[in-house]
Order: sequence, then structure tokens, then C-alpha cells
Amino acid sequence: MARRHPADPEVRGLIRAAQSADFSRRALLGTVGMGSVAAALAACAPPKPPAGGAAAIKLPTDVSATDKVVRWANWTAYLDYDEETKKYPTLEAFIKKTGIRATYSEDIDDNDSYFNKIAPQLRAKQDIGKDIFTFTDWMANRIIRDQLAQPLDIIRMPNVSNMLEPLKDVSFDPGRQYSITWQSGFAGIGYDKTKVTKEIKSLDDLWTPELKGRVVVLSEFRDTLGLIMQQQGVDISKGFGKTQFENAAAEIDKRVKDGYIRRIKGNSYLEDLKSGNAVAGIVWSGDLFVLRAETENDNWQFVIPESGGTLWSDNLMVPISSSHRKNAMRLMDYYYDPKVAAEVAAWVNYVCPVTGAQAEMEKIDPELAKSPFIFPSEAYLKDNNIQGFRALSAEEDADYSAAWAKVVGN
Repeated sequence: MARRHPADPEVRGLIRAAQSADFSRRALLGTVGMGSVAAALAACAPPKPPAGGAAAIKLPTDVSATDKVVRWANWTAYLDYDEETKKYPTLEAFIKKTGIRATYSEDIDDNDSYFNKIAPQLRAKQDIGKDIFTFTDWMANRIIRDQLAQPLDIIRMPNVSNMLEPLKDVSFDPGRQYSITWQSGFAGIGYDKTKVTKEIKSLDDLWTPELKGRVVVLSEFRDTLGLIMQQQGVDISKGFGKTQFENAAAEIDKRVKDGYIRRIKGNSYLEDLKSGNAVAGIVWSGDLFVLRAETENDNWQFVIPESGGTLWSDNLMVPISSSHRKNAMRLMDYYYDPKVAAEVAAWVNYVCPVTGAQAEMEKIDPELAKSPFIFPSEAYLKDNNIQGFRALSAEEDADYSAAWAKVVGN
């Protein structure tokens, strides 16, 4: 069965719900204010990495001119896909346009697990079989800090000038020397409304007898524990400490031991929702559109909890070991064409970082162009208490990751 485009009527119902009072505790106000979204993402980015810069990095010989290949590792359900042809339409268009053989794989389930898998090879400057990988801001910071990414020649990437202005100079990558934003999104609650007896509005609504053992939560602690901390009255965008973090971790640990949470998983949590083994959980916004389309079940709902939601951003980078840097930059630049960006956004339904994409989206689907999941307004962020998880120091990152690993069971 062919996967339907998220702009189909059944899937657009979720967008319409977001624009009504039934979607969350408040109605959506106003229209698009993408500058505020970008500003929020930039504000929660990790701290500036240590000095050293591109000049200190020894790059491998680039063979792009003679070996027209680019290999891209990304997360699940993060690029437009045609179920009938088993291909990615925008990627196929790039191949036809450039003659570069582009391969794409959904290798990334979780920032830590994927990085830990490839880190030994990266540090040894060995080819990992990829020329582009996609990491969240905080992990991108670590990769840049450890000099495991190649610098980009932004001057050779004209479409990147379409990046939303506040994203052009983030603290973890000043001037965008090593990364460009791929997509951004929210974490909140997802559930099948036919499997519950009442509407889910808060995290407490997940811990009910009818959902016991049928709840999944994300292994990314900045999202799962970020939501829990918000519920506990913590502003996650500001200076909370270890006590607040541990209190949130203890809450999830309790729910696991009490049998409410079935799994703590990366992007593969979608499989539990598709199979019916789980019917609710802490999820990423765009995934609910994919779930609706792939299961042909328009009963899946995405909700920003009454206490708030989290905002995050993922980035495209070139591994230090790649010998196809120029091909990689060409592909990355291609996806900053507003027309291409709109095509991708229409499928993945995550926050688009490209100026001009909304105007192009209006040509594809005017209703999608109003979606708060793709082009959220300043009022939407404020009224739903959307926050970015504050930057952690290297010491905090290590301590909090270790504490979370004990909860996850690693």
C-alpha cells in the first residue's frame, strides 16, 4: 500500500486540530513568526566550542570531481519518500540534476548510540561510509569541539543564504563553519484517541491503568526529561541544576519500575506505536504525521502538554573522514532551495529553516502553509510554553548522560 502524502485530507486533520481550541490548552493565535522560532533555537544551542577552528583540521583528499558519490545518514521518516517506487523524490531529482550518485540510509535512531558507533573510526580518520550525517545541536557541538567534522565552504553554497537569519550564527558553530540546520521540531504527547477513555492533556494522563505498559518515551533526555522538568515547574531554558534533573529522572525511573512505560527508545519507538504494543507516549511532532499516513489511522493525536513542550534542531555535517566534501556541500545546498525545502516539509512536517519555503508551500498546499508544526508563530510558542533545553557544560553533559543511562538501562 502506498504511503500517502501528509497533505492528504486525513492527515491535514491533525493540522486543523492544531488550529483549533481542541488541539491544546489554548487556541493558536496569529500566523507565522519564523524569526522567533529561529531565535529560540539559537538561544538554546550549546556553548561555543574551544578555539582551534578549521585551520587546525587536516582534511582528507577530496575526490568529488572524479568519484561522483555522496552518502547520507539520517533519522527515520526524515525525508520525502514514495512507497511505490521505494525512492526519495527530491533526492532522485538531485541525482538527475547533478549526476552525483546519492545514497540515503536511516541509520540514526538516537544521537548517542549512532555517535558511539562511529566515533572510534572518526577519531582514527577512517572512512565511516558516510559523507553527511545529521545530529542534534548538542551532539553537533561535541563533534565540532572534538574536530570530527569538516569545515564547509559556505561561499560555494549560495542557497544557504536562505537560512533563517537567527540560525546563521549559533553559539555552537559561529558563522556556520561546520553545520547547517536540517529541520527543527517539538516533543510532546502522542496517542491514539480510540484507545483511551478521555482526552490526554498532561503527562499525568499517561500514568493511568488503561495505559499501563503501553507507553513509550524517547531516549533523548533533553526531550523526555525536559517535558518532565517543565511539569515539575522548571524552566528548562534557564539555570536549573543537578537536583532538578535528578528529580525528573527519578520520575521516569519510577514509571518504568511501576510498569507504565513499556520502552525508552530512540526513533524506533514508532514501531511500537505502529504494531499496537504501545498506544501513547512522549514523541516528536513530525512523527505523528508519518504514523497517520503509514497506518491510515487518523486517530493519532499530537498534543503539547499543558505544562509545555520542547523545541530542538538537527544539523547536516560532513564527517572528518569523508573524501566527498564538495559533493556533500552540493547536496546540502540543494536542500536550501525554497522549492525543495517546501517539498520536504510537506512530507516530514517539521519546522522548516529555509526562508521562502512558506511561500512555496502555499503553492503545494495552502493549509499546510499555515501549519504551526512547520511554520509556528511567536504566539504559538508563547502560549504553549515551548522551550529549548538549555546548553550544558561538558561536565554536566557527562554527569547527566551517565545518570540517564542508568534509567534507560544501558
